[in-house]
Amino acid sequence: MFRLALRQTEGLVGSILQLLGLDLAVPDHSTLSRRAETLDVPRPKTGSEPVHLLVDSTGLRLCGAGEWLAKKHGTKRRRAWKMLHLATDADTGHIIASVLTDRDADDGSQAGPLLDRVDGSVASFTGDDAYDRDDVYAEVAARHPDASVIVPPHANAVPSETAETAPTQRDAHLRCIDERGRMGWQKASGYNFRALVEADVARWKCVIGDGLRSQTDGRQATEVAIAANALNRMLDLGRPESVRIA
Repeated sequence: MFRLALRQTEGLVGSILQLLGLDLAVPDHSTLSRRAETLDVPRPKTGSEPVHLLVDSTGLRLCGAGEWLAKKHGTKRRRAWKMLHLATDADTGHIIASVLTDRDADDGSQAGPLLDRVDGSVASFTGDDAYDRDDVYAEVAARHPDASVIVPPHANAVPSETAETAPTQRDAHLRCIDERGRMGWQKASGYNFRALVEADVARWKCVIGDGLRSQTDGRQATEVAIAANALNRMLDLGRPESVRIA
């Protein structure tokens, strides 16, 4: 957190414990790095009610020696980064699922992995037009048959062949857009609540930073899970009330 490397984190925790008057040992940065490879971070818990899921993604840079060399010696190298996919509970603003992938992974392909990481039932799945794919609707239906999929169809989208006899959710979105326009559809469908997951992305970049400091896949996954839990805890401390209007 606060863009600190492990060695700096070790010093910060030691200073905090000293200020609190606690005689506790602080693991050194090497130990923190080793433990991060296999650390099992608890998943965020959801309430008893089905959650309204908001999804989005962002890129995270891979920090490390390469960045230092570029600054010190002017070394030119292709910047490496990964994609962070987030799922937010619209009622609480909590990040309840996250997936870290290579930069080539598209948003729609991560609908299933995100849903698999949600503990509990889902009432709705809301994302931007990158999720306007048949397999996304199928992934949601396979896990949560009663869930609504709130995704804006592409501008050139056409109704399905069964739109007149057995309309799909996507057909219903297209009909609503034809009748009310896109802005009217956004208001009627609740799509505007997707701004909450965009706010989570902004909080991540502001508090955690826009890069990953771990060097292996296992440690990076742990880094992301800890960051999500930390942001959720900060949200609980600063704004305990529900943010969604039923």
